Amino acid sequence: MEKLIAQLADQIRQAGAERRGLTIRGGGSKDFYGRPPIGERLDTTALRGIVSYEPTELVVTARAGTPLAELEATLAERKQCLAFEPPHYRYTGGGATVGGTVAAGLSGPSRASVGAVRDFVLGLKLINGRAQHLAFGGQVMKNVAGYDVSRLMVGSMGVLGVITEVSLKVLPVAPAEATLVFELDQTQALTHLHRWGAQPLPLNASCWVQDVDKDLLFVRLRGAAAAVAAAVTRMTRDVSGRQIDNGQAMPDWQACRDHRLPFFVQPSDAAPHLWRLSLPQTAPALDLPWAQLLEWHGAQRWLRAPAGAGASLRELAARHSGSATLFVASAAAALESESRFGPLAPALGPIHQRLQAEFDPLGVFDSGRLYAEF
Repeated sequence: MEKLIAQLADQIRQAGAERRGLTIRGGGSKDFYGRPPIGERLDTTALRGIVSYEPTELVVTARAGTPLAELEATLAERKQCLAFEPPHYRYTGGGATVGGTVAAGLSGPSRASVGAVRDFVLGLKLINGRAQHLAFGGQVMKNVAGYDVSRLMVGSMGVLGVITEVSLKVLPVAPAEATLVFELDQTQALTHLHRWGAQPLPLNASCWVQDVDKDLLFVRLRGAAAAVAAAVTRMTRDVSGRQIDNGQAMPDWQACRDHRLPFFVQPSDAAPHLWRLSLPQTAPALDLPWAQLLEWHGAQRWLRAPAGAGASLRELAARHSGSATLFVASAAAALESESRFGPLAPALGPIHQRLQAEFDPLGVFDSGRLYAEF
């Protein structure tokens, strides 16, 4: 493995000397995310394998190219999991990897209840633009002093360096789980979610979607068996609803995580772009002419919109103290120069520039995946 690290460092060093750009790529499952990757490919798939796993300590360390499915299968053998439910996006034809999971910083349905990717990253190793192999953080929560560079890499999209190894906090699989479904419009769904969120209920995930002829709110509960059973009784007594068999519900939650629900896979010609609005959970229902899907108790809202709707969506999100991201652009617009992410606040631009200058002074990883100007 040291030889492979040295080869990657040599590729970075030579690219810097020749002023050539590199694009870091693992399984390629998130090639659609951000602006189209450019530059010579730096392949991390050979950086594969679980370095260490301590089930009693709830810590696993894996190399960046390790398939996410392989890591999750190993954890499942000990009844443990990555609680933030990272998406796999198998429909893209690629296979999600540990490094890509951290670099993209995307979390699944349970994110609002258990935390995001960055909350579970304990430490990592990376090769920066100077071809230096560096280590940050460790394998315990208290092993962080000074700047928390490990979590800085979460969501960095590879513009700061090549992640080679990651240590993650894992959690036991919940002993009990139940999914409830309610027929509610968006305003009613948000009202009940906010009220339930203020009560001692084991809420884990939620998904509100406009079905063919009705609006449905799905709520997943996880926790101790007694707590889940009591919550089912309390919530279905509070609002008319029913419990779904776990064998039926589990594939649906995985489909929600991986964007395989009909809402995600059936774009229309009139609204080809998939947008993600990140808002406070308390933001009200949005009166928009396009179908929506809500997750994270209202904090993450998906919708499909036509070309040219970006400015109005970003203005709407800003009014509610949130942001809007062009998550998946249509094939016809994939090469457009429009930024996929909302504009940075004026104070943040210089910080981005200084960080990139420190980690990658020669611009080896300046692929523009995040922002064209950085």
